[in-house]
Amino acid sequence: MIQLKIKRNERIAAMTRILCSHPNQIYTLHYFSELFHSAKSTVCEDIAIIRDTLLTFGLGDLESIAGAGGGVRFIPLAEKESTEEYVGNLCNILCDTSRILPGGYLYMSDILYAPQQLCRIGEILAARFLNTRPDFIITVETKGIPVAVMTAFALGCPVVAAKRNGQITEGPSVSINYVAASSRRIQTMSLPKRGIKEGSRALIIDDFMKGGGTARGMVQLLEEFNVDVAGIGVVIATREPQDKMVKDYASLMVLEQVNETDKQIKLSPSTWITVK
Repeated sequence: MIQLKIKRNERIAAMTRILCSHPNQIYTLHYFSELFHSAKSTVCEDIAIIRDTLLTFGLGDLESIAGAGGGVRFIPLAEKESTEEYVGNLCNILCDTSRILPGGYLYMSDILYAPQQLCRIGEILAARFLNTRPDFIITVETKGIPVAVMTAFALGCPVVAAKRNGQITEGPSVSINYVAASSRRIQTMSLPKRGIKEGSRALIIDDFMKGGGTARGMVQLLEEFNVDVAGIGVVIATREPQDKMVKDYASLMVLEQVNETDKQIKLSPSTWITVK
């Protein structure tokens, strides 16, 4: 069978699509060489062109992995200027007073379930914790799941969701009781035993943090599996209480106030995003 010669622009387009669709997944030079029926030296030249283009436009980076199991992988980047602009615009959207809910809550479900928004949020959180090299992402049902999934996609790792009420369909599980910081009530959180490998590293991702009780509960649950916590990331954290039940965390935005009476919302990007 005669193989048609594949042009460079065709190879570059296909390689870019493959790599960017699978962040942090290693592809060997042999894989691309076989796919395009090209020499490895030619593939290396294509990769160099793709990398330069991605870096020029702040779209990400290609990392070369040396060794027998090495190759190349796409690393999503969150360029500081574009990140600050995006989070600032997100704050403006969420500061719309029509989002104020009874009890001083803030409506944000349309953001947390919008794929385009989630993709960007996940990339920013993934870039923030990229160097921690987590083995998996953990969150708690339910609103934290979409954010966790997109963060995990950008990091190239799986997601585990803790349940507030254990389900018998998932087999044996480990449960703990924890204190919800806002209500000071005792709640239950559980994880199936098959869902986590002992001795691995976990990144905690959630949509909202007030007192940090839920995040602390996930930390305690992970301790039952002898799992290290690589970090804690949330979309929004409240300014008060300042003394939260977890210390080391990163949020995209800080909620200072939701005033039902005066119809005011004070929300701003976190300092790690805005500091030059």
